Amino acid sequence: MRIGVIGTGRIGTIHANTLSRHREVGSLILTDADTARAQELAHRLGETAAPGVEEIFRWGVDAVVITTATSAHAELIGRAARSGLPVFCEKPIALDLPGSLTAIAEVEAAGTVLQMGFQRRFDAGYTGAREAVRSGRLGRLHTVRALTSDQAPPDAAWLPLSGGLYRDTLIHDFDVLRWVTGREVTDVYAAGSDAGPRMFREAGDVDTAAALLTLDDGTLATLTATRMNGAGYDVRMELAGERDQIVVGLDDRTPIASTEPTGPPAADKPWTGFLERFGPAYEAELNAFVEVVRGERANPCDGREALQALRIAEACEVSRRERRPVHLAEIAGGSPPPFA
Repeated sequence: MRIGVIGTGRIGTIHANTLSRHREVGSLILTDADTARAQELAHRLGETAAPGVEEIFRWGVDAVVITTATSAHAELIGRAARSGLPVFCEKPIALDLPGSLTAIAEVEAAGTVLQMGFQRRFDAGYTGAREAVRSGRLGRLHTVRALTSDQAPPDAAWLPLSGGLYRDTLIHDFDVLRWVTGREVTDVYAAGSDAGPRMFREAGDVDTAAALLTLDDGTLATLTATRMNGAGYDVRMELAGERDQIVVGLDDRTPIASTEPTGPPAADKPWTGFLERFGPAYEAELNAFVEVVRGERANPCDGREALQALRIAEACEVSRRERRPVHLAEIAGGSPPPFA
């Protein structure tokens, strides 16, 4: 199997390393807007560098992995679909709903595969939470609390391209909330704060956000995110039911300290970022993609699934901007796929 990797930044490098080691992948063709970066990675892995995207499609590949800037995702997905190629793409499909819907339509018209990169679906903690909820261990689920906190903010130049804190960061929480609970979000109420560094205000973004979500069975979920969590990278999900309560992301590296006299000590080596925290999950999702391409398993996260997470993010942006509750029915692209 020959796979083209478009984009060799942080995530692209991780995915290329995973694929280069995979026993079912014979070779890779790597390309990037920064040609020197692609050439350096190709040389290190013993793979081939291409001067541009054109060569990826002209030289012939069996599948494509897209890890470019988000603004290029939809066009590349469409091009791969028209070429009859299965695609793995980092989230989101696009920064807006029309672009996402167009790309999904091209994939569906071509009858090809689009697997989206929501790596938390492959994390052991979230998988365990899903099993606990689906098995009935918690009883009736009544409350979910989730958070994603980055240790340090990204570069100021990247913020205007990110889509904002809801679309870029909390979209992972929106996706995994649906995946773990098997329920749909019906209503959101969101707020954000730009009280931190000026670069967030200049980008029209916020550095801290919160949202209250109502699920279709009445379960309430609170989600928060920040770019300014100096203690470390913190990702958790607490699920409380009438019978039991569980938490994802609580271990000896969770960057939180207890003020109780008998509480656990602060982490000696707190998580510093998502690449470290979710390393095994990133590898697992690419292994799954190879299996999908080989026809050995069903697509674990298609474009329609990713669209629902983006719709929730869009609803939160509307809610924050207009300071009102927003029904998901107001946001285009409804009719989510049934859960397995």
